[in-house]
Amino acid sequence: MPKAPAPSASFKTRVIRALRSIPSGKVATYGDVAAMAGKPRAARAVGNLMRTIRVPGLPYHRVVAAGGRVGGYGAFPQMKVSLLTAEGLTVVRGRIRRFAEHRLPVHGRRQRH
Repeated sequence: MPKAPAPSASFKTRVIRALRSIPSGKVATYGDVAAMAGKPRAARAVGNLMRTIRVPGLPYHRVVAAGGRVGGYGAFPQMKVSLLTAEGLTVVRGRIRRFAEHRLPVHGRRQRH
């Protein structure tokens, strides 16, 4: 099976910039990060990039799945929960409690109806 084309360097750079902009105590979904990077329908591409980006100091743990599910964190999902908890979030059964309050407001995010 052929490999999918690599995302453009500029998209990768914009994703890194978006990750850096998520403050402590806030979270963003993969779709939010995609919107912040200028490609609101590229949530899957963001997830794929995050698996391969190795930039020290990026707050990878602040990116969560849709609906406030904590999602994975490589081989250390409990570490992600611990990091989020240390930043003041409450995680119950794999979901962020009061997700909407902790979700970073994102311009260009598609609204659910």
